[in-house]
Amino acid sequence: MNSRTRPCKQLLPFALVILLVNGCALGPDFKEPVVAAPEAYRTPVMPTDAASDLKWWALFDDPLLYDLVTTALENNRDFKIAVSRIEQARAVLGFTRADQYPSVDVGAGAQTGNFTGGSRSPDTTSTVYLAAPLNWEIDFWGKFKRSSDAARAELMASEFGLKSVQLALISEVTSTYHQLLDFHRRLDISKSTLKSRTKSLNIIQERFDKGIIGQLDVNQAQIQKEIAAGAIPLYQRSIAKTENGLAILLGRLPESVRIKKNLQGSSPPVIPVGLPADILERRPDILQAKYLLEAQTENIGVAEALRFPAISLTGTLGVASTDLGAFTTGGGVWSIGGTLLGPLIDFGKNKRRVEIEEQKTQQALYQYENTVLTAFREVEDALAEIATYRQELAAIDRQQKAAKNANHLSKERYDKGVSSFLEVLDTERTLFSADLQQSELQQQYRNAFVNLYKALGGGWTTKAERGDAHARTEGPLDVATQ
Repeated sequence: MNSRTRPCKQLLPFALVILLVNGCALGPDFKEPVVAAPEAYRTPVMPTDAASDLKWWALFDDPLLYDLVTTALENNRDFKIAVSRIEQARAVLGFTRADQYPSVDVGAGAQTGNFTGGSRSPDTTSTVYLAAPLNWEIDFWGKFKRSSDAARAELMASEFGLKSVQLALISEVTSTYHQLLDFHRRLDISKSTLKSRTKSLNIIQERFDKGIIGQLDVNQAQIQKEIAAGAIPLYQRSIAKTENGLAILLGRLPESVRIKKNLQGSSPPVIPVGLPADILERRPDILQAKYLLEAQTENIGVAEALRFPAISLTGTLGVASTDLGAFTTGGGVWSIGGTLLGPLIDFGKNKRRVEIEEQKTQQALYQYENTVLTAFREVEDALAEIATYRQELAAIDRQQKAAKNANHLSKERYDKGVSSFLEVLDTERTLFSADLQQSELQQQYRNAFVNLYKALGGGWTTKAERGDAHARTEGPLDVATQ
């Protein structure tokens, strides 16, 4: 029998034993958390067809908004950080899984002289060796398996963490854009009001100069003109600050944004709300919290395994000789052995480690439950906002029309000497306030739809997407490159 093949055959029984025992795993297995979901929402919703994987910001039918969101997804730094975290989690998974396999190193050396072991030898000796030492800690208690499962769950959590960042980014860009449109519209209203009040002041001034009216009417007209004039820099400032914030979301330096349309565009689209229980599978933050809970559950098993002895297999295969000429002909060497090392007296340290991980798991469960509760609250809030803003907007529309007509009639009455200028001033203030409030409510109404899309999970994670994300964590492991 070839002496070089003997070590490999003698390793075979050890490998078979390892394969038999390398499946035991201590600690609890992860179970899907059970949470109660309401049967229906408090606010009635219209039934619609289910939808998934929607580019929901495109449903607002605004090309500029679509371009802004696309730019943000390409350049936003927070989004890039989230993408990087996925790659980091994937590397951590490969790093952790490698512990399940044997590590094989290479060592070589040469020595000659008369000094060995701390003493002088009368003879000169030489040694040459080349060896491949092997070390393999048998995963008898499932420590490495649990660690790998925890790393895999953390990778899944980072996948859905990216979707959460994406959803928040899209919502923030859309809401900021609607706010910018609102400020532009309020600026236009202020400029239009200033133009109208300047014209009225000129007429009042001419009447005063002719002695038809008193100084009080002139002063009141001047006050109303300056109120409108003072609103212009207010909204110009608001526009600049909003544009700067939007630019940062886009990953750019502060810059202006060219507005192509105002808030009186297309109506917000119909939303496929679905059943309350659907949120558990739609919201990426809920799925992220669930996988973090799974990862933490696996860590209990890791802590449990640390309470038991570690069993390691060691071996060496190589060549060694004191004669360089015999180095490649008769210098074959091998060794195989095993070690067991475990805690004996640790004053409860390892037990406390398990208790720590158990409490962390309980905290992760509470965090998951709190995420679910927050999700339901956000959906209910958004539904209530849409329903009430719709009613409020209808009321302000009627108020604005009435205020416009009242302002027209008051001016006619004043010109005919039927009423005082105070009546005109009162209707102008009411009209200006109604115009501004109408613009603001339009913005809030549209952003209520943004809040609802966000609360429902945005583009909505489908089962196929979750399967693809899970498949990316189950890819083949290249041991040599890990």
